[in-house]
Amino acid sequence: MWNQCDMRVLIVDDDERVRNALSVYFDARDDFDLAGEASNGVEAVERCRQLQPDVVLLDLNMPVMDGVAATKRIHTEFPYLPVVILTNGLDMDRIHAALRAGASAYVIKSSNVDRLAETLRSSYRGQRPRLHVPKPILKLQTAC
Repeated sequence: MWNQCDMRVLIVDDDERVRNALSVYFDARDDFDLAGEASNGVEAVERCRQLQPDVVLLDLNMPVMDGVAATKRIHTEFPYLPVVILTNGLDMDRIHAALRAGASAYVIKSSNVDRLAETLRSSYRGQRPRLHVPKPILKLQTAC
């Protein structure tokens, strides 16, 4: 059970429905506070300056400034601010680019909300959360 002060989360996603759903989720929880919202990477950097969140939940694919570039800018200005990437799919090249840019973890949008919450908590505590990558559908067999 999370027993520290409420964690202030900045939600960054260009899809208003995603931002609204996450806002409702965080508002209903006792251990998270919604610090604010942004719809692109440029707004995200500005909101980090204004709102000083504890953790940023950042969409990977956005207009104006994407998640990789925004992560790099946020990490440059706020090196201790955890950024958790939120993505629709497993574009591992872009996910790895975001991790190299300073993101602490990533979560697939279709993940369970408890997994999202635990990833945010782990990132906030400075821990590397377990990354859950789906198992391949096909198993390759090797000849002996």
